[in-house]
Amino acid sequence: MKAIVLSAGQGKRLLPLTESAPKCMLTIDGDRSILEIQLRTLAACGVERTTVVAGFGAEHVDRFLSTTPIVGMAVETIYNPFFSSSDNLATCWLARHQMEQDFVLLNGDTLFEERVLGRLLDGATGPITVTVDHKSSYDDDDMKVSIDDDGRLLAIGKTLKPEIVNGESIGMLHFTGSGPRLFRDALERSIRSPEALRAWYLSVINELAQENAVNTASVHGLWWREVDAPEDLEDARRSFPDRGAGSRPPESAVRASV
Repeated sequence: MKAIVLSAGQGKRLLPLTESAPKCMLTIDGDRSILEIQLRTLAACGVERTTVVAGFGAEHVDRFLSTTPIVGMAVETIYNPFFSSSDNLATCWLARHQMEQDFVLLNGDTLFEERVLGRLLDGATGPITVTVDHKSSYDDDDMKVSIDDDGRLLAIGKTLKPEIVNGESIGMLHFTGSGPRLFRDALERSIRSPEALRAWYLSVINELAQENAVNTASVHGLWWREVDAPEDLEDARRSFPDRGAGSRPPESAVRASV
């Protein structure tokens, strides 16, 4: 199985912590960064290859990957030279050539326990599946979703009307069968629009949802966090599970893999 992690952003809302290093390199569990925890969790779930799309502070990502082997996983990077003038649709488009087979797409600031990815893979009933959670109310920063009774995605975006909202995307998707081609083709169309550099890739998912191509998988009750602001960082550090969610393997296993 393959994964693509979008980690090109600086994370300006977390300044001054992200003044020189990107958000994905902020530590959560001891000296373990968001990216390390993501990669170890993906590996524990059977992901064998991961592409990390880096941008701001890419040298920190490269240094980490060159000194910290992830047991059972091959990791490569793609550099987004437009990170300062683009949003994640362009970052995602740069990884389009990695979308030739089934894959998991993950935002670079989403932390999750292993059962979250398991729930996504088990719940994938169509070419594209969006992982969602549910709560009593949603704020302006939530990537809100509207879902029908059969779990099909009707709409996704931050500005959906409250009366149609019944969940939020956690920043993890699965593409299988015709899904990679559908998404890749839609990215190619969208990147040609004047507003593409300031668009989210989930705007592409919203368009595909109108074609009945997108389903959802609920991870309600499982642990995940999105790290956008200082309070998110503190909450992730405080609530991070003692085991799982990317636990570090024994040092003997790390040495054996080098």
